[in-house]
Amino acid sequence: MAGPNAAIIDAGAQDGSLRYPAARRLDLVEDHFGVKVADPYRWLENDLRADPAVRDWVAQENALTRRYIDGLPGRDALKARMQALLSHGRYTVPRKAGGRYFYGYNKGLQNQTPLYVRDGLTGAQRLLLDPNDWAKDGASALAEWAPSPDGRYLAYAMQEAGSDWRTLRVLDVDSGRTLNERVEWVKFSQIAWDGRGEGFFYSRYAPPADGETFRSANEGQQLFYHRIGTEQVQDQLVYETPDRPKLSHQAQVTSDGGWLVINSFEGIDSRREVHVAVLDGGPVKPRLLVKGPTHDWRLVGSRGTTLYFITNKAAARSRLVTLDAARPRRGAKEVVAERAEMLAGGSLVGNRLVLAYVSEAETIAELVELDGRKVADVPLPGMGTAAGFGGRDGDPETFFSFSGFVTPSSIYRFDTATMESSVFAQPDLPFNPDDFGIEQRLYPSKDGTPIPITIIRKKVLADRAIAAPTILYGYGGFNISLTPGYSATRLAWLEQGGVYAIANLRGGGEFGKAWHEAGRGANKQNVFDDFIAAGEWLKSNGYTPKDGLAIEGRSNGGLLVGAVVNQRPDLFAAALPAVGVMDMLRFDRFTAGRYWVDDYGSPGRAKDFPLLYGYSPYHNILGGKDYPAILVTTADTDDRVVPAHSFKYAAALQAAAVGDRPRLLRVENRAGHGAGKPIDKLIDEYADSYAFLAHFTGLTIQRKPQ
Repeated sequence: MAGPNAAIIDAGAQDGSLRYPAARRLDLVEDHFGVKVADPYRWLENDLRADPAVRDWVAQENALTRRYIDGLPGRDALKARMQALLSHGRYTVPRKAGGRYFYGYNKGLQNQTPLYVRDGLTGAQRLLLDPNDWAKDGASALAEWAPSPDGRYLAYAMQEAGSDWRTLRVLDVDSGRTLNERVEWVKFSQIAWDGRGEGFFYSRYAPPADGETFRSANEGQQLFYHRIGTEQVQDQLVYETPDRPKLSHQAQVTSDGGWLVINSFEGIDSRREVHVAVLDGGPVKPRLLVKGPTHDWRLVGSRGTTLYFITNKAAARSRLVTLDAARPRRGAKEVVAERAEMLAGGSLVGNRLVLAYVSEAETIAELVELDGRKVADVPLPGMGTAAGFGGRDGDPETFFSFSGFVTPSSIYRFDTATMESSVFAQPDLPFNPDDFGIEQRLYPSKDGTPIPITIIRKKVLADRAIAAPTILYGYGGFNISLTPGYSATRLAWLEQGGVYAIANLRGGGEFGKAWHEAGRGANKQNVFDDFIAAGEWLKSNGYTPKDGLAIEGRSNGGLLVGAVVNQRPDLFAAALPAVGVMDMLRFDRFTAGRYWVDDYGSPGRAKDFPLLYGYSPYHNILGGKDYPAILVTTADTDDRVVPAHSFKYAAALQAAAVGDRPRLLRVENRAGHGAGKPIDKLIDEYADSYAFLAHFTGLTIQRKPQ
């Protein structure tokens, strides 16, 4: 297919000098249920590794964006401060196996986080894996990893250039030697060791056709068992559903090694079918435990044949139940009933259960007996998000991380028997968290629904009631909750006197099933209305000046930003749609896109088409309106939301008569959807992005913020 010609078209930047690379328009019009839909930039769906025309166009776009952003004041100051804020050591939550403690530790500005081990809690720290040695540009990452139950082996996943594809390797922990085995074409998989430490279960797809590695739809996932010391071709196929190729399968093994639990699901939605198999050294024969996929079933732990699950069956905010693996027809027995807060997770540690709830977008953790009786609250340091709490039946020790909006993650050790908590690792802070205030408010959406919003800013701004340039962030989809968490790049914005606001939009998981349902499918417009209402509320309540509001969102949040810019371009000064889903008529044709039909609906269904077409960012750009300044960001190896979405959207924006402010495209090389991105690339991206927002919202960047 033909690509762009060498011509350059004037774009009319604020200084009159910005000119965009010309993207050739195809005369391509298709019929969708009687509606004629143009798709002039279909050729930008081609993989830039295979199509020189796409590669050349991207190179021109990157060159233009680089020239523009390099000329913005404050970009280098933001980068330097972000580097300083990330210079402290960071730990991941330890996992215990065979008396050994495995954890990640980054000294600060290492591109990737190395993995360490200790023999015993107070043993000497020993380096096991350093992914920084795997690639010169730091773009090879250590992804999922799991030690064998006895701590002898470590199975780990290698991620290349941010792709969702994984290669599994095995390391001998005693010697630190990586074994010969290599397991390929693994994606969306857990690593589940058998109880004897002889091998592990994993999920994979068939190798994609040549040239389709980062584009082809992911279907036909299979579950395999790999025995240590054998080749992948000898791996045992454990479970597949060729008659239902859209089902994905993930494996878990109970901590006693007695049971394999297989969760099967079709989309991102929390609906699963569950099979179990006894692991006694003989052939693995899965049998049905819960028919579905209809409801959510998440394994928490086991005691003999009794399996503990969190489920939303008959409980919109979820509850804790047991199922008998040996007698599945007995059905579920309730242990902890549904309550007002969302039951987000749990684990069986020692002889008790740790349950984590989300209340007002923060974590509450409780300790309960196996019969459901509450013992006590798990002591947490304050308002924030706790994560981790992994453990084993009979061993009371667990670890968890805790972070807040302006406090980096600390790691804590907790004993479920004694209720004692202690610090395992805590970072040195290069700033004073007490300088910042956190406000939680409610604002009315278009239909009157109260929506929670968190505003973070310097206390001096609140004390003096000073309106300041603001970034409004949102997501609103896939039952995902936005809870407190630290971001060094965000703190760099706050230190300069900017405001950061996070809206808990409908479509998320903060308030259970009803909240999710209110922002999905036919209700998706509610999400956009919630976000627009947040912007209006921030301005009318004195947080944000008239021309000082920017919006930011990633992935489904990128779709959010693209949609609301089209609907209310007058409300925003600048916008950052990152790795967004921008073509709602073709999202299901690539890689993981078919999973998202649960939340969005299907462009191939007559009842869903007008809804998707009505808000699709690519198809609804309004010529004749003055748009905010827009920086579209994506990455060339994003095989979650393929970069074609951003390419087509940016080309359409640049060709439209939408005012004089810039519409730029930034494409990261050798990076993906976000996971595994090297620290230096992450810093560069946010320094570029926030310098862009500062310029158009009026935030003055100082070398040394006051």
